[in-house]
Amino acid sequence: MTLSPFPVVLAPYDEAWPEMAARCSRRLGSLGPNLLAVHHIGSTSVPGLSAKPIIDLMPVVASLRRLDEQTLQLAALGFDWHGEFGMAGRRYCTLSKNGRRVAQLHFFEVGARHIARHLAFRDYLRARPDAADAYEQEKRRARDLFPGNSHAYGDEKSAWIEAKEAEALAWFQRQESRSS
Repeated sequence: MTLSPFPVVLAPYDEAWPEMAARCSRRLGSLGPNLLAVHHIGSTSVPGLSAKPIIDLMPVVASLRRLDEQTLQLAALGFDWHGEFGMAGRRYCTLSKNGRRVAQLHFFEVGARHIARHLAFRDYLRARPDAADAYEQEKRRARDLFPGNSHAYGDEKSAWIEAKEAEALAWFQRQESRSS
């Protein structure tokens, strides 16, 4: 199944987003022991940051193979399954209400390198308001170039994100070594 691009709307930070993420996370409990953790990631997880009003969650599972066998459970919860969807080692699902996407799940198997980069980027933006402000400006620039195409919007800001992710990972590793 291909996902059609949709118009890019950046909404001001909403204090309700963390609770929305928590409710969505609790729904995944039916995956049982395969589900190890669920992290709220993406712009809706950074207080004060404008975002597309779509909750991004990163569930971490013990086994992607087992998750592949749980697609009917996810469908029963209302999630649409999209498989890897362009990223090896990920399983991607979406949740829509009234024809509007409200949540995205980016499943990774425990130990996947993508987990650290997502958490590092989120925590870096939370800890560094200057970086969050710069990211918001980049998002607005990309939105202004591609207001009607969420795919082109994502592609446009990806180089900025990749550069900041490297910085965020180095910062994250320093934080972890200090707490060890």
